[in-house]
Parts: sequence; structure tokens; C-alpha cells
Amino acid sequence: MGLITRQEMRELEAKAFRSGISAESLMDKAGKRLGEAIRDLYPISGTAVAYVGKGNNGGDALVALKVLRAAGWKVSVRCSFPLLELGILPRRKLRELGGVEVRHDAFELVMGPGPLLLIDGLLGIGSKGPMRDPIAGLAAEMNALRDGAGAEVVSVDIPSGVDPDNGRVSEGAVRAGLTATIGVPKKGLVEDLALDHVGRIEVIPLEELPDSYPGDDLTTAPKLRGLLPPRDFDTHKGQAGRVGIVAGSRGMLGAGSLSALGALRGGAGLVTLYVLEKDYLPMVSTGVPPEVMVRALSSYEDLGSEHHAALVIGPGLGCPGETETDALLKLLECSRMPLVVDADGLNLMSAAGMEGRVKSHMVLTPHPGEMERMFPEASVLGRADCARAFVGSYPCTLLYKGSRTIVTSAGEDLHYNVTGNPGMASGGQGDVLSGVLGALLASGMTSLDAARSAAWLAGRASEIALEKRQSQESLLASDTGNALGEAFRALRGGR
Repeated sequence: MGLITRQEMRELEAKAFRSGISAESLMDKAGKRLGEAIRDLYPISGTAVAYVGKGNNGGDALVALKVLRAAGWKVSVRCSFPLLELGILPRRKLRELGGVEVRHDAFELVMGPGPLLLIDGLLGIGSKGPMRDPIAGLAAEMNALRDGAGAEVVSVDIPSGVDPDNGRVSEGAVRAGLTATIGVPKKGLVEDLALDHVGRIEVIPLEELPDSYPGDDLTTAPKLRGLLPPRDFDTHKGQAGRVGIVAGSRGMLGAGSLSALGALRGGAGLVTLYVLEKDYLPMVSTGVPPEVMVRALSSYEDLGSEHHAALVIGPGLGCPGETETDALLKLLECSRMPLVVDADGLNLMSAAGMEGRVKSHMVLTPHPGEMERMFPEASVLGRADCARAFVGSYPCTLLYKGSRTIVTSAGEDLHYNVTGNPGMASGGQGDVLSGVLGALLASGMTSLDAARSAAWLAGRASEIALEKRQSQESLLASDTGNALGEAFRALRGGR
């Protein structure tokens, strides 16, 4: 599934209509699946308000309300237009919804049990230019409820005020926490400019609108499901993958524990955590998962004789001495097994000079600061251009962390991850991710597939942890690691 422009989307719809498919049947299916997606992603029912304009996005939102009401949500509609000015289909869907309050005046907040959910059905992909009243006023009302009352905002197809082609944001555009894009995702959704308005992306599939466009793509559960088939019944721990982790040092011992947790929960059969002898006793006293083997090394050179299906190097290594640095750099240069290079492993490489050190069997996992140290051009490039330029210069797989993590390799398209939340802005999340990635590499996945899958799983696990008991403020990396089992189940189940 590639990303498309508004014109390409119109052509897809026109082709569907010429084949005999009606606009109403598409709206009914899109709205129903939109409602089901919202119901699944917001499992605690509360109050849902559809903000509708004149067009078909409002109709999709109204159909979704019907699903939510059946799931126990209290629903209402907010519209500043006379109802006769709405399009034919939105008017029909409003009648079919029946028995719902239509609010024409400013929303008066009445806090009830459960979340307050605002569904943005104001503008679709056909709108251009600045927003005008009354749409602008409704968008401002939604943003005010988001900021002042903790409302959750879900945009239908694209946030009102965001250009679907280039992601440019009009003044006062809706700030969504989730954008449920219909059929095929729009190019503007992944632009850096639009990130804080788009939020998390969910694709609402429609079989009538085939997702056969090539090019850059979103990483979603249906795309990954085939990469994780059920294990054979006679699988044993040696076949499940042996992962070695070189991580942790005094003051940052938790990084090793979290990476090991990620590898265990990511499916590795055997996990060995390697630390220098001077750090062994402090490490084993930190509460390393008991399923992890912890081995002391007199020197990192000793790792050359160890055999693993994948090796993770870097989390929490700090600033090793000259002898230790040389040994680590030699290990990175000589190892031929799949390597995840993260955190201080990346810093070691950038300090020593990147040229000639990056290999095709490596997966590099920088956050923006680490990327700038490795690749100074990153300071003047957008994330997409930076990712392309980096793998064009260095033959590896890149997992470029961020609110919209990008995964790519030389000669490959960009893959944008859709899962995750701002609660992941806490120490240790990258350590868990590196462990999951190591486990998936050890299972035999290609570097690109393992990186796409690990990013999705870690992001989804963080979402599940929020659903269960955490908040964005309280989410810990260990919460993400411990929710990975449910993330695997969600991947196989569709979300």
C-alpha cells in the first residue's frame, strides 16, 4: 500500500463508481469500520461527539456514531450549518442515526464517565486554502476541548485544515490524537509539518479501493502478520533464536536489563547479557530477568568466540576506555552475524568515523540526536530526506526513531510506523526496542522486516499499557516490555 495524493484518491473512487459501486455503500462500509476501529482503540465507552461539515467525511462520522452507540457510547452531533445545507448522504445518515441530539451552538461540557471523544468530520481531502467560519470556529472548539478538557480527537481521513498532498497546516487546523484514513493513506499524513496534527494513524481498509500503489508506505498490522507465522509444535529454545546483548555499565545498568526484557518478550529462546567483570556484580543485583544468562567478560574481545543468531550492541555502555572502545569497534567490524547497533554503540561509531564501519548486516537505530552525530546533514534535512540520504551513503538497515519512526534500507522505500504515543518519551524505551529487534533478527527475519515489526510491536505495546493502567506521564519502558505479549496478539488479530 503506497501513499497517494488527493487526485489519485479521486481516480480510485471514480473507478469504483464506474464499476457499479455506489458512494453510499462505500460510506456505509467506511463508517462502520471507522466506528469499529475507534471502539477497539478506545475500549472504555464514554461520550462521542461527531463534528460534521457539509461533505461526506461528516457522513462517515455519523455512521461511526451508530457503531459506537451500539457499543455503549453516549453520542451527539455538532454542526453549525442548517441541516438542509448538508450533502445528500450526510443528511441521510443523520436520519438513519435517529434519536440523536444535534448541537448548533457551542459545546457545553458535561463530564460523564469515560472519555470525551470528538470525531472530526468537518473537511475532507477536497478542501484547499485557509479554513473559514463556521468550520474554523468548530475546529477551534475541538482544539480547546482537547487542550482544556482532555478530549480525545479522531479525524476522519485527514485532520481538517491539513493538506493531504504536502501536509501543510492551515491556521487553526484540528489537532488529532488519531487519524483514521479511509481506503489508502494520503501523502500529507506523514510529512513532518503535519505530525502534531495527525497523531497516530489507523488505516480503514476498503476492498473497493485497491491498495496497489507503489512507493513509501505505512507499517500496519495486516502487512506484518504474515511475517510471524505460528511456531511449529516441536520448536525448541535453540530454534527460537539465540540473542547476545552487550549493554549496561555503572550508572546505566538498567539499559542491559531492559534490552534483555525486550529480547525475552520479543520471542528469543536464549538471551545472554554480556558485561565487563567490573560491572558483573552490580548488574546481577539490579533485578535482571531470571531467564537471562549474565556473563562477565575480561574484555569485549572475548565476544569473538561466542555464537549467536543476532547481537545487540550499545545500550548503556557509556564512555568505555580506549582499550574497551577498540575492542568494541573491532567486534563491530569483524562480526558477521546480524547486528543491532544502538545508543552508545552508535556514538562509538560516529566518534571513530562512520566511513567503512557500516555493514549491510547491521540495523542502526538512532534517535534524532544520534543521527546528527553520525550524519551532520540531518540538521538541515527533513526526516524522510535524511533517511534516504543516510542509507544511500551507508549500506545498512536504518530504524530512525521518532514520533513517526522510519525504517528503510538502501534501494528500498520508506516505511512509516503508525503505532506509539507521547508516553514513550521516557528513558529505556529504545533499550526495549533494541531487544525486540534482536529477537526478531534471531528468528530469521530479514533486517528490514525485523525493524518494521519491532517498531510496530513496541509502539503497540505502549498503547496497550496505556489502555490497561498507565497514563502518558506514568508509562515506563518496562510497562512497554511487559505488554509485548498483547502486542503480538494484536498484530495477529488486526490491530
